[in-house]
Amino acid sequence: MISIWNFLGRVGGGYFSEIIVRDHAYPRPVAMAVAQVAMAIGHFLFAVAWPGTMYIGTLLIGLGYGAHWAIVPAAASELFGLKNFGALYNFLTIANPAGSLIFSGLIASGIYDYEAEKQAHVPRSSLADEPLKCEGAICFFTSSLIMSGLCIVAIILSLILVHRTKVVYAHLYGHART
Repeated sequence: MISIWNFLGRVGGGYFSEIIVRDHAYPRPVAMAVAQVAMAIGHFLFAVAWPGTMYIGTLLIGLGYGAHWAIVPAAASELFGLKNFGALYNFLTIANPAGSLIFSGLIASGIYDYEAEKQAHVPRSSLADEPLKCEGAICFFTSSLIMSGLCIVAIILSLILVHRTKVVYAHLYGHART
């Protein structure tokens, strides 16, 4: 499901960002902030784990993630130019595996193991080779809240970028809307 929403987010996010930039001369980071709002809400819905929120959270995170990957290269080319775009794009692309390593491989797995140990009521050293098993929403509650919080930080940073680049976008697209 998340791949479907990711695809639609890439198509829709690119289209949405073009509309707000070309028709209204808003800075493209506005669209980045909107995508990050969707992801923050989606991760929060994962954390609260109410009935049915997994579907809505998956939709919001997939759309936001896909939109992010459609918007960021365009914003980078507008803000930094095309002269070194290849190197810049490679730098931006490394964020995906680096984020997966940090958030999934270290943070989420560590929290999951901690919660599984608490459910097993025995320390990890006495379990030897038995895999840890965690049941319930508590297993991913903290990880989802961390992700939601980091999305909120990204929203704030995007809005700072909006403020700092609105003159650039007004100059690039000619409609001074400040």
